[in-house]
Amino acid sequence: MFHTSPPDRTIDITADICPMTFVRTRLALDGMAPGQILLVRLRGDEPVRNVPRSAEEQGHTVLGMDTEPDGTVLLRLRRGG
Repeated sequence: MFHTSPPDRTIDITADICPMTFVRTRLALDGMAPGQILLVRLRGDEPVRNVPRSAEEQGHTVLGMDTEPDGTVLLRLRRGG
């Protein structure tokens, strides 16, 4: 589990499919200030692979991922500058 400060924003994309998973994540990040933290709730192999990779390609930082008992993955991203 994450032992850091609470995120600045949280989105739930567990019901979305690619490419909407990253589209929604990117829109959320675009609306945030550099350095702010976004917590993304996601589910499924494809989003778990693609959303962190796409975020890094856009200049953001993956701070960590944690899997909940129900299989939901919590992805913590820092907005790039």
